[in-house]
Amino acid sequence: VPTGGQILFEGTDITDPKVDINRHRQKIGMVFQQFNLFPNMTVKENIMLAPMKLKNVSKGDAEREALRLLTRVGLAEKAEAYPNTLSGGQKQRISIARVFLKNPPVLILDEATSALDNESERFIQRSLEELAKDRTTITIAHRLSTIRNADEILVVADCGIAERGTHEELLAQDGIYARYYEMSR
Repeated sequence: VPTGGQILFEGTDITDPKVDINRHRQKIGMVFQQFNLFPNMTVKENIMLAPMKLKNVSKGDAEREALRLLTRVGLAEKAEAYPNTLSGGQKQRISIARVFLKNPPVLILDEATSALDNESERFIQRSLEELAKDRTTITIAHRLSTIRNADEILVVADCGIAERGTHEELLAQDGIYARYYEMSR
């Protein structure tokens, strides 16, 4: 629960208790470092759930789309598997498939690649870059490789926003971002 300020989305303060937050949430897709998969449902069922419940998509249409997206993220063979049988990278790809299905105009990526090995990170990063095209994307990351191509990078420190700019501009400033970049090389 926010303790101060406002969060404006499409001109509406979504922290206002009178606002129907669920109407706005349908326009925002999120991929977190925790995968938020239901352990009692198959991979396919996890992907099908939201469109069936929120958008009244038929079970058949949701299933076809889920299988198409699983193929897109390289996991068609895991459709009937349960989340506890998957690796971290596979679970993350399932989370990405769910967001592809939602196709929201706004995407929030919160440390979406932080717990992955390098090979999984590269695959997932490519998927996330494809997903982020033509939509507003907010990426929260410690791995600078995740944000290097962002239109604008905000460096947040104890005092709030400490630096802002593109990757090249922040390197030229030789500040916090540049120090972290050098440490990550």
